[in-house]
Amino acid sequence: MTNTTKKLATKKGKVVSDSMDKTIVVAVQSLKTHPKYLKKYRSTKKYKVHDQENKHKVGEVVEFVQCRPLSKDKNHTLA
Repeated sequence: MTNTTKKLATKKGKVVSDSMDKTIVVAVQSLKTHPKYLKKYRSTKKYKVHDQENKHKVGEVVEFVQCRPLSKDKNHTLA
């Protein structure tokens, strides 16, 4: 038997809010292509990320991974 480990997908984004307790909101920008017109455009998605020590502030770039659901819409934690 081989011992395999699951590689978690990490995402990197900028902190846009830190007003909640132990939670930060991180915005991740990606470049997408329109299917018909083939024009590239920027898309932003926001994730709520668990920050146990409340040490990250607005403007910082953080890296996070997916984990088990911690609340209704928070299922990522800092890497």
